[in-house]
Amino acid sequence: MVFLKNPINRAWLVLMIATAITWYLGEVGAAGTGAIVGMLLIAFVKGRLVILDFMELRQAPRMWRLLLEGWMLLVGSLILLAYWLSLR
Repeated sequence: MVFLKNPINRAWLVLMIATAITWYLGEVGAAGTGAIVGMLLIAFVKGRLVILDFMELRQAPRMWRLLLEGWMLLVGSLILLAYWLSLR
């Protein structure tokens, strides 16, 4: 397929599939720690694709990539911490 030769198109396809998966998990009422961690992992992958491919930071200096990916990791970790604290 010519469509999938372009990295942006592949990233877009992965984003659409990941969005469909999280939508489905929300529609079926997936609950529990596994579902929450899974959705956050999917969100991290989606954010990384947006940063690297759509913001075009794949070829940027390593500092910028680490800064933005670290920020996403920090926010995701804080969300998991808040979820864990809510279970107590």
